[in-house]
Amino acid sequence: MGIILWLIIGGVIGWLASMIMRTDAQQGIFLNIVVGVVGAFLGGLIFSGGSINNAPLTIYSFLVSLLGAVVLLAIVNLARRGRVR
Repeated sequence: MGIILWLIIGGVIGWLASMIMRTDAQQGIFLNIVVGVVGAFLGGLIFSGGSINNAPLTIYSFLVSLLGAVVLLAIVNLARRGRVR
């Protein structure tokens, strides 16, 4: 059940991050899920000092995951276009 929850939350976080970065028209559901899960991992690395733990789903962890996904999309936009939107 945990992996299904990861995919659902990752999809929502990826979708919200793509809306913030205005890349929603370029991404499908699969890429939204990947961005959300990888962004959550990246946000966890940045804000927890390099240690990833199984934190419960709270507003703070959701916002950290969203921020990580936005940072990931900014890095991808920078690499792809040479600028951040």
